[in-house]
Amino acid sequence: MSAVGATSPTTVGSPGAWLLGFGHGLSQIFFQANIYTGVLILAAFAVADWRMAVLVVIGCVAATLAGRLLGASASDVTAGLQGFCGALVGAATFAALGGQIASYPIALVGGALCAPVAWLVVALFTRTPLKVFALPSTTAPFCIVATGVLLSTQALHVSSPASATIDSVPLAFARSLLTNVSQVVLVDSIWAGALILAGLFIANWKVGAAAVLGSAIGSLCALAMGETLTETANGLAGYSGVLTAIALSVVFLQSSGISWTLAVIGTIVTAVVTLLMHHLPGPTYTWPYILTTWVFLVIAHYIRAAKRT
Repeated sequence: MSAVGATSPTTVGSPGAWLLGFGHGLSQIFFQANIYTGVLILAAFAVADWRMAVLVVIGCVAATLAGRLLGASASDVTAGLQGFCGALVGAATFAALGGQIASYPIALVGGALCAPVAWLVVALFTRTPLKVFALPSTTAPFCIVATGVLLSTQALHVSSPASATIDSVPLAFARSLLTNVSQVVLVDSIWAGALILAGLFIANWKVGAAAVLGSAIGSLCALAMGETLTETANGLAGYSGVLTAIALSVVFLQSSGISWTLAVIGTIVTAVVTLLMHHLPGPTYTWPYILTTWVFLVIAHYIRAAKRT
């Protein structure tokens, strides 16, 4: 990811720096290194289920420690760059397995596995001809590890609660503005979405604005392409667009007219990719955002006005 936002002046390597690293590991899910954002994201998980919040913390801590053991710099650890994929693996573990006893060691191992997987993805983008594009590994390690967890624990899966049926277009759209944000972390809750969005605005108003923009575009595209009102309302059609909009507008590209234009176009493309991937078996996680963002960063490489951060 990329560290955007305020960090406290804690000495790198101190206990306080480690605590900041764990907090920033949560905020880095949305590209931020802001402890207040991290606290609000953790609160969003707790709103969904306190056991989910515990699994997220376990995954984040495991990934952070494993990343440090594999040679990640202390500054990267403090910025939360080692923890966010593990945090998401913890969330995915709860989504698949619930709060049963087996979920906790699985989240621990899955979180730790994010470190070597991230190392491999980074190596792909830094030790091959792809290095010219400076592509980020972003949440790809999470998607890879979470898919492995999903496939290897099928006997332990629990049923997801049924979603409330929505039959009103205005209601579906209004609800999706917040659930698109919460579904980034595999939560279907307007309250969780509101907490996360508040955290994003606290970190940087442009990040919050980009999240709202991506959410709105994602939902409008989903409705235009015929996604069901219920799926749109529950955020399953638009959450990847939230990440794409933030990533391209202010994180991986310097904020400018061209970056915001690319963000809008990229969010529309993400919606199409999401629709196509919904025909595949299993969860798509954040792959629509990842694939679209990688392609658009390659395109931006050839646009002189698009400056990388």
